Amino acid sequence: MSGAPNGDAAPIPAVADVRIVAGRPSDEELAAVIAVLTTSLDALAAENREQRDPRPTATRRSQRAPRRGVTVGAWSTFGR
Repeated sequence: MSGAPNGDAAPIPAVADVRIVAGRPSDEELAAVIAVLTTSLDALAAENREQRDPRPTATRRSQRAPRRGVTVGAWSTFGR
């Protein structure tokens, strides 16, 4: 996790483990691939952040606050 206390929005450092399994790409080719992957992942992360809906759900909207307690003397004339 981020290690930030109380859910603060601290950026999580990204660490990539890229392994070349075939061929001998140049440094420029590796840089281009990493740039494309980074841009794609950043766009996907931004899209996921935008999809969060801050509005309450229907279940939350339908919940009412608890009823207030009975005060002293409120039932003193009940049944008379």
